[in-house]
Amino acid sequence: MPSLILKTLQTTLPLRVFAVFSVAFAFGSPCAAAYPEKAITIIVGAAPGGTGDQAARIISEKLGAELGTTVVIENKAGAGGILGSQYVARANPDGYTIMMANIGSHSINYSLYKKLPYTPEDFSAITLVISNPNILVVNSSTPFKTVQELVAAIKKDPNLYSFGSAGAGQSPHLSGEMFMQRTGIQVPHIPYKGAGPATGALLGNQFTFMIATAPSVMAQIKGGKLRALAVTSDTRAPELPNVPTMAEAGVPNMLVTAWFGLFAPAATPQAIINRLQQATVKVLNTSDIQNRFKEMGGIAGGNSPAEFNTFVRAEIANWKQTVEAAKLSLE
Repeated sequence: MPSLILKTLQTTLPLRVFAVFSVAFAFGSPCAAAYPEKAITIIVGAAPGGTGDQAARIISEKLGAELGTTVVIENKAGAGGILGSQYVARANPDGYTIMMANIGSHSINYSLYKKLPYTPEDFSAITLVISNPNILVVNSSTPFKTVQELVAAIKKDPNLYSFGSAGAGQSPHLSGEMFMQRTGIQVPHIPYKGAGPATGALLGNQFTFMIATAPSVMAQIKGGKLRALAVTSDTRAPELPNVPTMAEAGVPNMLVTAWFGLFAPAATPQAIINRLQQATVKVLNTSDIQNRFKEMGGIAGGNSPAEFNTFVRAEIANWKQTVEAAKLSLE
């Protein structure tokens, strides 16, 4: 009898071991199968108040509920998103530290900076969260009612004017450089550590104009504190139907779409990437989130990791051409 039991164990044990490994493989790893078991932190590489920060905070509660955990937002501002990106690139690839990155940190920076402490290969794309046009804005206390009035004043005496942005290398900065190229003007650039500080500086008349992401300035535009002169999309923004496009304002070939999306460290298991993407898509598809993004002047994303990765690679190539044409380079 004992020999029969031993023979039975020898026969069935490999099948049981195979079954266990099959279940683990299906989830990517035992850790991925249990994910998440603790709070998830979304790193925002800019100061509070910008589009990425707003979007991260808007989706965080619903995303946490969908994943069955808490989602914490942590701002690591500085160096055009480099500090936050570097932090996430070096984080443990377990799905508990991810990033709300943007067109600047994950497209423009790769060609703008001579030395960058991270590469595209350091990240795994999760999904696009929000996209929106940029908006040329001035303080409402200034006399400028149109793009042409602003450009004419600057051409008359450039030394009196300057433009600000959410940070060197970010979409608003490069949009400002592109705007100067297209209109034949040149004024100093003043970078800030995020859209919030930059908007506050414009409200305080610390510089003349800014091309900002729509969500970061929409409230101030609607509140009458900032005046929108043009949008960088090919059609007028639904939330600002009376504001012309750059083309309508006499500035040709000035199309810019700012975007913000989630990324994880490169070695994060694909099962965790998929879990995060699927949960985020469910949140983005709710009418509440879509309406809130619309009020900000943005459009909800939700593409697949593969689609988002392809999109980002194309953006890297497109902005490389723009940076090289402007002969821009930062240390």
